[in-house]
Amino acid sequence: MTAYDVNSGDQVHAGDPVIVDRYTRSARINHWITATCLVLLALSGFALFTPGLYFLTALFGGGQWTRAVHPWLGVVLFFSFAGLFLRFWRANLWRSEDGTWLARIRDVLAGHEDRLPEIGKYNAGQKGVFWGMSLLILVLVSSGFVIWDQYFASYTTVDQKRVAVLLHALGAVAMICVWIVHVYAAIWVRGTISAMTRGQVTGGWAWRHHRKWLRELVSGKTDRAG
Repeated sequence: MTAYDVNSGDQVHAGDPVIVDRYTRSARINHWITATCLVLLALSGFALFTPGLYFLTALFGGGQWTRAVHPWLGVVLFFSFAGLFLRFWRANLWRSEDGTWLARIRDVLAGHEDRLPEIGKYNAGQKGVFWGMSLLILVLVSSGFVIWDQYFASYTTVDQKRVAVLLHALGAVAMICVWIVHVYAAIWVRGTISAMTRGQVTGGWAWRHHRKWLRELVSGKTDRAG
């Protein structure tokens, strides 16, 4: 039986401590390209959103360059995140234990891991971030095309552009909020950042936070997506 929580690059290495491969090098590069695009899009988007933050255009070579680069960064973000989506969507499917995990969110915040159900590669919070970003990137990219007048001005009406501008702004605010939650959670749970820099975690970390994933990994169940 194939486990949705285990990817082909996941592997356990015996030792003291036990080391677990959580992300392949290509997955980490994919992640950091996406993260870099999000930061650059936020900075250039702020610069274009209000005159009070126009000084941020200096990071991109001025106002004209900022306006030209911003939508292309969105295109790169879309394809980069598409790579992450294809890698990890199966591991982010909702499972029965995720509802229990959410119901016990107070124990999560208090660090009472012993009161929580065994979790796969991602917990309910991480899955929420994944699907939230998936939806918001679609909103941002689709609305961005509508207001990308350099190439698509003749394909949309003024009223459609007005709606798209509003959706783009709201989607951007929501995306930044989701990104902040993602970064805060990565810092809050010790060992998480090292998973996305070195690709590895300790066996103790995996046992404490993602025990179901570790059990499936040790049992030899894998998903072909890597």
